[in-house]
Amino acid sequence: MEKIKSLLNNPKVSIIDVRNTWEYQLDSIEGAINIPLGEVASRIDEIKLLPKPIIIHCLSGGRSAAAVKLLIKSGIEEVYNGGGIEMMKNLIYEKV
Repeated sequence: MEKIKSLLNNPKVSIIDVRNTWEYQLDSIEGAINIPLGEVASRIDEIKLLPKPIIIHCLSGGRSAAAVKLLIKSGIEEVYNGGGIEMMKNLIYEKV
């Protein structure tokens, strides 16, 4: 949690929300990019171009863990599992 909090202070950080588009439309973190988990593999080249570090989050941390594993396997470094959206919001808005 402290690692993610410190990464969020990096002005170059990219945040990817791997929830479904409808979930993202209901509630999202300002500046987060929505790339649903099912699209991550086909958008690797796009993700490689994003500023690093990259924090991935979803609803509870499961889909983001799968996305992080896929990205690391694809050679993308500095990618981290931010867990669920509520935890991310708490870290961003200093509630934790």
